[in-house]
Amino acid sequence: MSLSVPSAPGVKSARTRGASAIVRDDPSTSNDFKSATTGVAAKAMRNELNRMVSEVKDTTQKKIFDLEMQSFFSLFNRYLMEKAKHEVINWDKIQPLAPELVPSYSDLPDTNDTSILEKLVVLKLNGGLGTTMGLSGSPKSAIEVRDGMTFLDLSVRQIEHLNEAHKTNVPFILMNSFNTDDETQRIIQKYANHNIQILTFNQSRYPRVGKESLLPVPRSATSEKSQWYPPGHGDIFDAISNSGLLDKLLEAGKKYMFVSNVDNLGADVDLKILKHVIDSQCEFLAELTDKTKADVKGGTLINYEGTVRLLEIAQVPSEHVEDFKSIRKFKYFNTNSIYIDLEALKRVIDTEGMELDIIVNNKIADDGTPVIQLETAMGAAIKHFKNAHGINVPRSRFLPVKACSDLLLITSDLYSLEHGKLVMNPQRMFAQTPVVKLGDTFKKIRDFNKRFRTVPNILELDHLTVSGDVWFGRNITLRGTVIIVANEGSRIDLPDGSILENKLVSGNVSIIDH
Repeated sequence: MSLSVPSAPGVKSARTRGASAIVRDDPSTSNDFKSATTGVAAKAMRNELNRMVSEVKDTTQKKIFDLEMQSFFSLFNRYLMEKAKHEVINWDKIQPLAPELVPSYSDLPDTNDTSILEKLVVLKLNGGLGTTMGLSGSPKSAIEVRDGMTFLDLSVRQIEHLNEAHKTNVPFILMNSFNTDDETQRIIQKYANHNIQILTFNQSRYPRVGKESLLPVPRSATSEKSQWYPPGHGDIFDAISNSGLLDKLLEAGKKYMFVSNVDNLGADVDLKILKHVIDSQCEFLAELTDKTKADVKGGTLINYEGTVRLLEIAQVPSEHVEDFKSIRKFKYFNTNSIYIDLEALKRVIDTEGMELDIIVNNKIADDGTPVIQLETAMGAAIKHFKNAHGINVPRSRFLPVKACSDLLLITSDLYSLEHGKLVMNPQRMFAQTPVVKLGDTFKKIRDFNKRFRTVPNILELDHLTVSGDVWFGRNITLRGTVIIVANEGSRIDLPDGSILENKLVSGNVSIIDH
């Protein structure tokens, strides 16, 4: 069966089905609040959302917008109740996962059963912009990262090769945001003649909330983009259901979905992991990898009162942050790559609905007003599924590009490209990648490309720190620990062919042993 993207939502989540959830008062709501102030805030928000919905004239757009505002109000309502109750996680009840709930990838049996691919779809989270790397207005997936290819190019190449090699047809899905959809739709036209079926849907668009007023910042559904936000990747479950795509996938006989960040160049389809998901009847599998000192802020899976839960650093009481960062207590961190059973997802949405832990993101609006964004994380859904657990995967499956420091690694001689996947150079003697810290002068891709005439050879590099006005010539080799610091007012130019091994370079290129 050929899949097509539905043009209008036909599915409502369990908490909204059969009712115009915002419009109708729920008499139990106010009773749950600890204070009258909280009840007033909920009612005021509901009235504002109702007004905005009523002003949308186009029937189709009104239906979509109403559905989004219902989901938002459910999240906002829960936020108010939790805030009133001062609910915080009980640190004493947190335990690391038992070993059997984090099997090692290396212990999984090999498989040649490619028939299981017939029930698979692959989804990339494509809601982010490349703003932090200097590409405002463009999807991060459009950044060129290797051999003239973008994140999106590499992902498409991986799926295309998978389909060609195993004579199958795994669909490729992009969850866009209102920030990335238009440009992404334009970009994916170039794949029209490729052996790949590309589907897209949009995650929700939620209104920013005034921190003091607790009212929506936008005054209408057409208010400018900056007054809205995509509510984190935890929105994937509502969004794929509300779009109608979940039902379409199930009708087409698809059962499993592999989800990962579009900027994680190590996250490709792995038959061993998929077979483990099927054989263990696991409804939700999260890929974890060993925590290093560079990953101490990353979320992790925990045992909380007998249930597998995701714990993010934002949820940790301040007095326990150092405990959370401990590699000894929490050995793994969440890569944000998951396998999920689509039939189980449909069951959860239809029966209990998703109640994901709320992450409050404090921001400052363009006019200086403090605002909040209520967001959720995809991995938090693990608590809703049967036989859910983690798997300890090699670091090679987690190659994110969050900054130009990461870009240096993946464009270097450390890796080669094979069918869209980065493969570590076998001549690298250490399993771990080097630690690279580039200063603010390298923050934007434009500056990064100007300051590196060519990417240095870093096959034998352990650690690189660069700060200040530093310029790299061609064919430079860096080995061991290299620290380059140009003090304020100084400029360092490293000449073509330089070889720096365990060196500290400072001032005006004075080189000393380190």
